[in-house]
Amino acid sequence: MDPGRQAMINGLKSPRKDRERNIMAPRYDPSNRIAKPSRQPPAKSSKAGAADRYLTQDQQAEQFIADEDKFVLKQAKKKADIRVRERRAKPIDYLAFGLRFIDSDRDAFDNDDDDVEIAIPAPEAVLQNLNEAQLKELEEDIRSYHTLEHNPRNKEYWTALLTLCADRRQKLKPQGPEGRAVTSVASDVDRILSPKTLEQLEALEKQIKAKLQSNEPIDTDYWEELLKSLLIYKAKASLKKVCAEIKEARVEILKARDPDRAAALAASDGFADTVPALKPASRKALARPSPATTQASSSAPPPGTARFAPSGNEDFSQATKALYDREVARGINEGEEIFTAEEAVPGIQRPLWADKYRPRKPRYFNRVLMGYEWNKYNQTHYDHDNPPPKVVQGYRFNIFYPDLIDKTKAPTYKIIREHGRRKGESVAPAGKEDTCLIRFIAGPPYEDIAFRIVDREWDYSAKKERGFKSSFDKGILQLHFQFKKIYYRK
Repeated sequence: MDPGRQAMINGLKSPRKDRERNIMAPRYDPSNRIAKPSRQPPAKSSKAGAADRYLTQDQQAEQFIADEDKFVLKQAKKKADIRVRERRAKPIDYLAFGLRFIDSDRDAFDNDDDDVEIAIPAPEAVLQNLNEAQLKELEEDIRSYHTLEHNPRNKEYWTALLTLCADRRQKLKPQGPEGRAVTSVASDVDRILSPKTLEQLEALEKQIKAKLQSNEPIDTDYWEELLKSLLIYKAKASLKKVCAEIKEARVEILKARDPDRAAALAASDGFADTVPALKPASRKALARPSPATTQASSSAPPPGTARFAPSGNEDFSQATKALYDREVARGINEGEEIFTAEEAVPGIQRPLWADKYRPRKPRYFNRVLMGYEWNKYNQTHYDHDNPPPKVVQGYRFNIFYPDLIDKTKAPTYKIIREHGRRKGESVAPAGKEDTCLIRFIAGPPYEDIAFRIVDREWDYSAKKERGFKSSFDKGILQLHFQFKKIYYRK
């Protein structure tokens, strides 16, 4: 008889149902001697499982610091890229820019197609052209990168540069009798160490350290000086190895675009022979590997910076430069990229006021907002560890008109859709987005300027997180907007 029915006849309570038990298993009952399955341990509560997933306060602090370090490092690299492209780089910027070609932690959206065209000086050449004060500043900058960096190869690169920078500073100091004695045997040390590879130098380092730690009667001063010199040559060999990887990566990028240039780069050492002057008044175009290209590039904008470079009629007044430098100093925030899609203005004609005022092209510093869209499809196929491709989520235009003749009339903009397409219509193939031109119009002495943008519906919300802004103040036209988010319903 069923134990429950027997219990009801006997006036006893039915056995307690255990929600956690397997419904296919025999019922547990003290009166039932046929099947008495062993009790399973109670299932772990959901609260206890959630508690295991929570981080402790110390772990949260460590995670916060690590995330902050990643953000600071990423911003430092972005600023270095911008300064190199705009020909206003500091010594640390050249050192950081070269590493971008082999940096596995770099976001692909930070790359510019023309970055490979920029001729950068060799790291040792950067150090050779600096005085004591500049080397001290550079050493602090290198130490900052070294502290923030966690990529092993990048860390090795900055470690080698720290060693060489300290050695260069030491050589610039006045030498006493001991220093002159060391210099006298430098040629012998160079003859011994210079032909050796990095692996051979590491093996020799172990031998010298073992000799210094032994009880053998040796010339301690000699072996200590040899060890110091070995560490310098080891840093040079390590740096040479990284530079070879940078050169190889640049050659691979150029092969698909210009095989002849790739072959020329492969035959060279991969770096420019000279360093551009560091003083603001004498910053020149970056040196190119060959004299012919050097002469050609002296009049052309540096690769990747055509949007900032002077054209024949671009505005370079002091007022414009001040506004531009202030905007550039703000840097690039998380999720922002430099916007480069300038287009020719369609149907442009010579303005009527051209005889009275010299037409000039306004300068600008624009940003595009990139981010992830977690729609139903992306939620199904991606996660936060493997995110979907970034998409354009908005723009921030900053165009400078400080010398506008009629300051009471603010510049305007209008949207131009080609081929008769109307607002809301789409002709782009699947997986692509329609684009349009946004044209900025101002009075004399400024010409019109246009950019190609993604054609989606704007969010005009005044909420702070949406950030719509359209204003003209102190000579700056600011148009900041984001696109409306699309929500999919079941």
